[in-house]
Amino acid sequence: MRFVSLSLAAAASALVPGIATAQSRPDQQAFFGLYKELVETNTTLSVGSCTKAAEQIGARLKAAGYADGDITLFSVPDHAREGGIVAVLAGSDKKARPMLLLGHLDVVEAKREDWVRDPFTLIEENGYYYARGTVDDKAQAAIWADAMVRFKKEGYRPKRTIKLALTCGEETTFAFNGAQWLAANRKDLIDAEFALNEGGGGRYSAQGKRQILAVQVGEKASQNYTFTATNPGGHSSQPVPVNAIYQLADALKAVQGYEFPVKFTDTTRAFFTMTAAASGGDVGAAITRLLADPNDAEADKIVSRDKAMHSTLRTTCVATLLNGGHAENALPQRATANVNCRIFPGESVEDTRAKLQELAGPAVTVTANAPIRPTAIPPALDPKITGPMKAVAARHFPGIPLLPLMSTGATDGIFLEAIGIPVYGAPGTFIDIDGNGTHGLNERIRVESLYAGRDYLFDLVKAYAG
Repeated sequence: MRFVSLSLAAAASALVPGIATAQSRPDQQAFFGLYKELVETNTTLSVGSCTKAAEQIGARLKAAGYADGDITLFSVPDHAREGGIVAVLAGSDKKARPMLLLGHLDVVEAKREDWVRDPFTLIEENGYYYARGTVDDKAQAAIWADAMVRFKKEGYRPKRTIKLALTCGEETTFAFNGAQWLAANRKDLIDAEFALNEGGGGRYSAQGKRQILAVQVGEKASQNYTFTATNPGGHSSQPVPVNAIYQLADALKAVQGYEFPVKFTDTTRAFFTMTAAASGGDVGAAITRLLADPNDAEADKIVSRDKAMHSTLRTTCVATLLNGGHAENALPQRATANVNCRIFPGESVEDTRAKLQELAGPAVTVTANAPIRPTAIPPALDPKITGPMKAVAARHFPGIPLLPLMSTGATDGIFLEAIGIPVYGAPGTFIDIDGNGTHGLNERIRVESLYAGRDYLFDLVKAYAG
């Protein structure tokens, strides 16, 4: 998952042209080698290997001077290709709690026949790098790994210990998830005061100018549910009113027609307050009314015309898969559907299931599908975190506003937050308004964005580490 594009053109009145960068510095050239190797290492679940990618990162860290005891390569026997790596740069102040740099090595599947270019060959064209993972999440994973290499080579000794965790399994529901495994089995390796992760970033305008920076502070929990209707069935020449497909359809229509209540976290309240001030007009006024009264249905209707804002306001559930019947000439004995919910922070999987069951009625059974994700816990909108982000951004991206947002998607951060590590999606890497093909065809990132984001994040980590 990467930074989610929001319809917020009005929220950023100051548009500053991007500053062109290139592989002109020796450190940039070294970074490009790491980035290229990582991108061209296939880490899809079907045929790839996160373990190989982790070992390549480990070799670069050792070449930079890290000892064997500073690096942990991990996997489990039944998922040998889905391993990851944790590395540690010890700080000088034992009282200062560590910080964690989190990223994922796995990527979404990519079929060569569908792409214009080979998805696992890094190609530079028209100011972009093209390949699967150029954005999600190998840009940030490479930046984090490169920063650890540079720190060691420069002899940098932080006050705060810096940890790096690059894991597998973020992109696929039933894959072995390295972040979840570390949280459950090796919390000592990743324990930190806070973590920086994907989910934030920045956005270019349609004209290719830097428009906004965003820090992700909290996310929804993604959870799938199965709706099941059963019936004795019979011959299709003698239909009866009670039909499993019709029962399922009625249940799904009930879900379609239901709006979960509007809620706010500290982050979304700050986000909507800034958006109201920048938007003005009917939308700005409606947001202001909704902030004052979340039960204002008319204000909700106006704000929710924007699908991103609609999802930011509440839990959402939508039917995504459907299956029913067993023969063309028979009444259906069974019909099922998958309903995917994005659950608002603080709301539980079970409470959401109970509401869906209420909507579906007694003729349809609603069950939560494994794996069941933890309840989303929103981290604090902490000035100790956002302050350095703003200060460093003022040097690297002057005039660009920084907005806090709650992701309507899901990241591995939810597993760390469940064990008490607040996770923030770091700003810095800008993407285009169309999302740069993330999870889709011809994924790409602006060359300028990658190198400018790398410089920003390197300085940001130093600002936290001391």
